[in-house]
Amino acid sequence: MADFGVKIACDPVYGVTAPACLVRRSTDQLKGKYSMAQEIERKYLVDTKLWRPLAAGLLYRQGYLSSVNERVVRVRIAADRGFLTIKGVTTGLCRLEFEYPIPREDAAVLLDKLCERPLIEKTRHREVFDGRTWEIDVFHGDNDGLVIAEIEVASPTEAIARPPWAGAEVSNDPRYFNSNLVAHPYKSWGGKRA
Repeated sequence: MADFGVKIACDPVYGVTAPACLVRRSTDQLKGKYSMAQEIERKYLVDTKLWRPLAAGLLYRQGYLSSVNERVVRVRIAADRGFLTIKGVTTGLCRLEFEYPIPREDAAVLLDKLCERPLIEKTRHREVFDGRTWEIDVFHGDNDGLVIAEIEVASPTEAIARPPWAGAEVSNDPRYFNSNLVAHPYKSWGGKRA
């Protein structure tokens, strides 16, 4: 049985700390093996009056080849690395997720020529609170002003300590799914938040 528990470790693909479920997949990918993982994450709006980045983040540029509910196919460039990710339908906080490294040049062509518009651009920050790594995304472009924090959990009922800057939970609000921000960017919401 594969261990998809949430433990923090060094990820050989991303080169940063990441949940063990992602590390396991990345390590297996480097060995030519691919394993299925279930993504379970909670999302929160960030109170920007209480949160400031502790360090420079990593610029992400991503787009979607498919953004239908049954299957989301994402292309991403994170710094100098390309990734192709396939996600299944979200049920509660859970969904299947498969992620594969691809050449950065291929990712750039897919983003520029094939992905739906607008692309999602954001800066991702990773910060540890109460021994857990949180990912804080500061969106740019059509989604400027939106800041969301995510944390991977082992189960939908796992209790977590929330940082003071983690505001309203939006885990079950599809408006905050990155794939939905393409068709309905944050700037078009007229200031309506959770």
